[in-house]
Amino acid sequence: MILIVMGVEGSGKTTIGRLLAQQLGWEFVDGDIFHSPANVEKMKQGIPLDDSDRAGWLDAIHDAIQQWRGHAKNVVLACSALKRTYRERVGIAPDVKFIFLRGSYELISERLRQRRGHFAGGNLLASQFATLEEPQDAIAVDVTPEPEVIVAEIRRQLGF
Repeated sequence: MILIVMGVEGSGKTTIGRLLAQQLGWEFVDGDIFHSPANVEKMKQGIPLDDSDRAGWLDAIHDAIQQWRGHAKNVVLACSALKRTYRERVGIAPDVKFIFLRGSYELISERLRQRRGHFAGGNLLASQFATLEEPQDAIAVDVTPEPEVIVAEIRRQLGF
């Protein structure tokens, strides 16, 4: 099974994804590793990515998901997956589930002001909220509580 933890930058995809994978004994993969150097450079400069920038990234994620599925691997993947078309592109299958980390602009903006060491420093948040199409078919969880509470809620909704 592939669990895709999605949301805007600063919503906690990596933190929640790592903790969820650890608790389940699954592999964790950060979707940022699939970005091209050119995409990373744009984001470092605060330039939002457009659909053409994301195309190769989404294709690489799709290919990885297909490989994991082919090997029956259980993976938690952190991936923004902001638009419905992006989610469809990376993989719609019975064993691929999306987990949407939902939070207010104000809360996530405050968290990003405190974040250090990530190439996306918070200057992309407004464009990500503008791009976000909230999924109707995902497990949705509020990001206000502590990570352990969020992961417990995800596991409850998954029946794990």
